[in-house]
Amino acid sequence: MFRAPAEGFSLDLDSTVFQRSGEQDGAAKGYNPSRPGRKTDHPLLAILGEAQCVLHAWLRSGNTGASGGVSNFLTEALALLPKAWKLRCVRAESGFFAQEMLGLLEERSLRYIVVAKLTQTLKRQAAGVRNWKRVDNNYEVAEFFAQLQGWDKERRFVVIRERIREEKAAVGRLLLDVPGYTCRVFVANRDAEAMEVWRDYNKRAIIEQRIEELKAELHADGFCMQSFFATESAFVAVVFTFNLLSLYQKVTTPESVYRQPATLRSAVFLGGAILGSAARTSALLSFHAWGGMEKHIHLLERILAWEIPTSPKLEESPLDVPEACAN
Repeated sequence: MFRAPAEGFSLDLDSTVFQRSGEQDGAAKGYNPSRPGRKTDHPLLAILGEAQCVLHAWLRSGNTGASGGVSNFLTEALALLPKAWKLRCVRAESGFFAQEMLGLLEERSLRYIVVAKLTQTLKRQAAGVRNWKRVDNNYEVAEFFAQLQGWDKERRFVVIRERIREEKAAVGRLLLDVPGYTCRVFVANRDAEAMEVWRDYNKRAIIEQRIEELKAELHADGFCMQSFFATESAFVAVVFTFNLLSLYQKVTTPESVYRQPATLRSAVFLGGAILGSAARTSALLSFHAWGGMEKHIHLLERILAWEIPTSPKLEESPLDVPEACAN
C-alpha cells in the first residue's frame, strides 16, 4: 500500500480543461487558453504528491469559475484522507486563492502555499518591496504582510522576482512599476524562509505531469457522454484506474521509480502471445522479447495460482436441500 512519509504528504490542488464539441450536459464556454470560445469541462483534482495518487476529483461545467466550489471540494478531499495519514502542506494555484479556502485550511491547522491573484492592491504591495534577498543572478525573494479586502486577518505573502532575459521565458506577471522583472506572489503560513517556500511550491510541478498522464495516456478527457453524470462517472473510473496503476507499482516493485501509465502498458501489460500446444496440452506461448520475459514469470505464476473467489450468493447452502423441503 501507499507508505506515508514521516512528515506527511503534500496535497496538491489544481484544475484543468477538457475540450468538448457538441451539446453535452455541462459543456459550456469558459476558460479555454488553447481554444478560446470553445466549450469545455473544468475538473478539479487533489493529488498526494509523494504517493502519486489522486485523492479526490470533481468534474465541473466549463463555465464554472476557477474558485467555484473549491472549499467544498477540499472538505470532501480531507474527509477521504485515511486517519493514520497526515498532511505536511497544501499547495494550490491561484484558483484556490480565496478567504473561504484559506480560512478552512487555517481552521484545520494545515500549512499552505497558494499562488496569489495579482489584484491592484497586491501589485502595489509587490512593487513597493525594497528588502530583496538575492538567490542568484536572475532571482530575488522578499516578503510582506497584508490584509486584503474581505479578509478577516493579515497574512504573509512571499514574492519571487525574476529578471527578464532573452534566452529564457520568465515565469510570472510583469509589473509596470518594476521594469525588467516578472513577479510571482504566494500567500503562505509556513514558518520557513521565503526562498524555502518558493522551492517547496516548485515541487508541486509534478501535479502537471500527473494531469497530463490522465489526459494523454488514459484519455480522461476523451470520455464524453450526453449526460453530465455519465461523463463524470467515466472520469472517476479513469482516476480509479490511475490509482490502481500507481498502487500496482508500489506493491510489485516498491524499490523502483515511478513509471507512467504508457510505460506500464508497453513494458508490463502488453505482450505478444499465441495459443499453441505443448505435450498435447494447450499452452499460451509468449514472446521472450516482451520486455525481458524473466521478469514476468513470477507475475504469470501468481495469475495461474489465483483462486477466483465465488460470490457468497452462489456458494452451496449449508442446509440439506431435500430435508429442508421435506420439513
